[in-house]
Amino acid sequence: MARDPRPTDANLIDRLGSRVADNARAAADIDHRDPEFIESIMPRLDAALRWFDPEVTGFENLPEAGPMLIVGNHSGGVFMPDYWAFLREWVRQRGADAPLHSLGFDLIFSMPGTSQFSRRMGCVPAGHDNAERLLARGGAVLVYPGGDEDDYRPWTERHRVDLRHHEGFVRLALRTQVPVIPLVSHGSHDSLIVVSRGDELAHTLGLDRLRIHVLPIVFGPFGLAPLPAAGPPFPAKVISRLREPFDWRHYGPDAADDPEIVRRCYDEMQARMQETLDELVALLPHPVRARLSKAFGFDRLRDALR
Repeated sequence: MARDPRPTDANLIDRLGSRVADNARAAADIDHRDPEFIESIMPRLDAALRWFDPEVTGFENLPEAGPMLIVGNHSGGVFMPDYWAFLREWVRQRGADAPLHSLGFDLIFSMPGTSQFSRRMGCVPAGHDNAERLLARGGAVLVYPGGDEDDYRPWTERHRVDLRHHEGFVRLALRTQVPVIPLVSHGSHDSLIVVSRGDELAHTLGLDRLRIHVLPIVFGPFGLAPLPAAGPPFPAKVISRLREPFDWRHYGPDAADDPEIVRRCYDEMQARMQETLDELVALLPHPVRARLSKAFGFDRLRDALR
């Protein structure tokens, strides 16, 4: 009997890498957002978010309708409480039918369970083509340019916006002539203590074949371990703020090919987001302490004693 030429002893990373590659070829499938499904999980999302007591402000800065590009700083690792808090507030303010899509990692869409869930929530494989198609339909697109390297920056850098010099969102905004709204969050990165991004470890293990550039080492309730083996997130209050839109339309769509203009716009966004994060840190210097204080009623007791 002829032997099957396909390798049967490929390791897990190779198999997942093949799925990521297959997913990249099918990335154009972006029509699975399910408003009824999104509405149905809101009660469970509300319950989960109580751990972080999130607040999202600045919705008045969003255009009344799309298209629009929302650019956020990435924090909180796989838990991403600021992302879920923004999604919940979007549904509260605009309704589940209002089109909001986010751009996600390829790996998310390579695993059956997470792929179906993410697509129904409006998450699509990251890529300029997908983003342009969604913006052309008049929708809102949420992107985190810093990616996993920003998401897992060390805890000592938690008060820093790090977009990693990824300027693709600027070229996208210029080419499509849409307003760009900064979304800045604080507190998520206090819910886990990232000791190291684990860049070299990820490369050594071949995770870059999965387009994963980090394998973070985290200190959590279960001690020092790779995420998520360190355990659940610490309770930390999360606050997010939407800022006034940037309007770069006066540069024209051809400016997307001008490196000087692209860098100028990028620097404007980075500076505005860092300024906003500094304001949020001053407003909430100790997110874990604030969350625990409210949970145990210490803030009410303090107010009563005043």
